[in-house]
Amino acid sequence: MAGEIFSRFEIKYLIPFHMYESLAKELNKRMTFDKYGDSEGRYNIISLYFDSPDKKIYYETRNKACFRQKLRLRIYNTATIEDNAFFEVKKKYKKRVNKRRTSINLGGAYQYIYNELKKEDKVDVSNEQIFSEIDYFRNLYDLRPENIVSYDRQAFVGIDDPDLRVTFDYNLKCRKKDLRIENGPYGDNFVDPDLVVMEVKVDHSVPLWLARLLSEFGCEKKSVSKFCTSADLLDEDSEEERIAQ
Repeated sequence: MAGEIFSRFEIKYLIPFHMYESLAKELNKRMTFDKYGDSEGRYNIISLYFDSPDKKIYYETRNKACFRQKLRLRIYNTATIEDNAFFEVKKKYKKRVNKRRTSINLGGAYQYIYNELKKEDKVDVSNEQIFSEIDYFRNLYDLRPENIVSYDRQAFVGIDDPDLRVTFDYNLKCRKKDLRIENGPYGDNFVDPDLVVMEVKVDHSVPLWLARLLSEFGCEKKSVSKFCTSADLLDEDSEEERIAQ
């Protein structure tokens, strides 16, 4: 998954699985599959999200603050402790999303996250400037590992406009007890398995042909925060466990 800096608008929809299958067939006529996926643009994403003890990140997102940001450590498909992951900070201001990320060794990332590095140790990253921003953000908010979110994705890219992307995320799962992303995509479903989160990602505006297609299918915009929705489910589970004890 190449690229370290992204800036775009991301429009979300929550659609039935059967609609996703039909939409994908139509998009395949006008777009190409993401080259980083398999032969049909599919891959798996596993992300470790962070929050502060007082849940600042959660409440900024849930309350739709004008400016909000998230920190996550992410792998695609499978990885071992020796492989690289992506450390990402995602910021949203006035509906525009800016994402900056750096590649980092997964074992080194854990050492950094859990404060196991000595002062003289240097974190091996692909972009030191972005890592400095991540480090500042983490320390400012006192961010700590919170939960893991995983899902399968099929992604389409514009043929004439590579900045146009349409992604479909399904099989969305989360967990809180095992915070090692290399242990794979397992957990509890936090979105109905019969539903798919669709995102249209554009630099400026949605092409007319795509807007018409979405209108024909009756797609309605639906804000879906994977982090907040998963956190809500995990908090409910934690409360039920406390009551049971």
